[in-house]
Amino acid sequence: MLALLGASPALASAGEASVSLRPSFSPDRLGAATTFTLGFHFSGGGESVPPPLHTVVVQLPIGLHFQLGGLAVCQPARLRRSGPSGCPASSLVGRGHALLQVHAGTEPIDEEASLWVERGPEHEGLPSFGIFGQGYTPLYESAVSSELLQTAKPPYGYRTVTSVPPIPTVMYEPNASFVSLSLSFGSVKHHGGAGTFFTPRSCPAGGFPFAAQVTFANGEGASTTATVPCP
Repeated sequence: MLALLGASPALASAGEASVSLRPSFSPDRLGAATTFTLGFHFSGGGESVPPPLHTVVVQLPIGLHFQLGGLAVCQPARLRRSGPSGCPASSLVGRGHALLQVHAGTEPIDEEASLWVERGPEHEGLPSFGIFGQGYTPLYESAVSSELLQTAKPPYGYRTVTSVPPIPTVMYEPNASFVSLSLSFGSVKHHGGAGTFFTPRSCPAGGFPFAAQVTFANGEGASTTATVPCP
């Protein structure tokens, strides 16, 4: 994967939440079918635990493109009801994992979760996706986030807008908070078929620009930028 050239978390004073972004491609050749990965880290907040997430917007560089037309669609209700096993195999767009923290008494406890990204129905002509998350311990809990793909203004080509639902933990305790998450989209094994992501055919001076804006459930916001170097 490409090494990160630079990531600039939002400037925050003690106690304020912040986010950092780490994008990468594998392989890192121009115009090649690739696995595209976005990694996030969240910090700050009361007792050093970030507030629960509400919305994540990611700006993607011009030229990053993909083929979605041949993918099957997994309806949101079906994904919520049955999880990824209830979706068509050809609706899977990506996989990932997340580290969350849940409160149980006075100490936060880590919760590992697996993530699946499924192709959803179009929404007002725009592609959508469902992100199914399943945690196993200390809580067996699942949640589905909804994501829209939209066009963006230069130097970005597209942006994703992801709505994250509240993730309950135990009675009288706050909802779960994300500490980190990583999602990988596409795979070179498709060889140009549906669900394939391609790196841009050219690289601007300074590398590929990315940006992220995060809104937390308590109303706080944070933003960050990152640049992936040219191959």
